[in-house]
Order: sequence, then C-alpha cells, then structure tokens
Amino acid sequence: MDVTEAGAARDAAAVTAYLEASMVPDPETAARYMAPGIAIVFTGGRVFHHPREVTAFNAGRYAWVKKRMERLDVVPGEGVTTVYSLGTLYGAWPDGTAFEGNRYVDRFTVRDGLIVSMEVWNDSAERLLERQGASA
Repeated sequence: MDVTEAGAARDAAAVTAYLEASMVPDPETAARYMAPGIAIVFTGGRVFHHPREVTAFNAGRYAWVKKRMERLDVVPGEGVTTVYSLGTLYGAWPDGTAFEGNRYVDRFTVRDGLIVSMEVWNDSAERLLERQGASA
C-alpha cells in the first residue's frame, strides 16, 4: 500500500468512526473526527459547524434516525480524500411512525484523518411532503 492509499484508508476510517458516533448520537465523540471551522451543509443549504447542531436539528425532524450504510466510495486526491457514504435512513418521524428506505448521500472531504467539509443529501423532505399529501 503506497502513501496515498494509506492516507485514503485512514481518512475513510475517520468517516466511518464519525458516522457511527453521530448515530448514537454522541456529538462530542463525532466532533473528534472533524477539523476546526468545519462547515456541515445539509439538504436545503442549512449550515452547521458542530455535530451537536446536527443532533439538535435531527431531534426536531425525527423521533430517532439511523443510517444503513451500504457503501463508501473513496477517492484519493492530492492532499485530501473525498469519501462518499451511500445508503438509506431508517427510524421514526416525530409522531412515532416508522420509516425506512430513505436514500442518503454524504460527501466528506478529509485531510490528514480529519473531516474538513461535509455535505448531506437525503429524501426526507420528499417523504415529509408525501406524508402531508403533496405527492407527485
């Protein structure tokens, strides 16, 4: 394994550790994998700067939520690694109604084992619209 591959493996492991901690949820442990000044951009352009803000946002959107991580796509680069986590969300809406199969993609930029940016996309908004009768 060359230096680039070793760095990419380390960076992918940091993403996995972050995701596992964030699902507990344990935002303080999750923050250990993030660089200072991080921008976490959620669907809709919401920007957060610490995992505790994400936890608070999710507490308003879901009774609870977890990720079924189906795969990581790891793209080594010059000094950074881009890691995509793809899978589905499952959990319960605030009223307790269960859901599953809610697709997500998280894109991480990682440098030296620390996440320097994170972007999040998922189908939650579409699912919420369907629940309100606004399906296409």
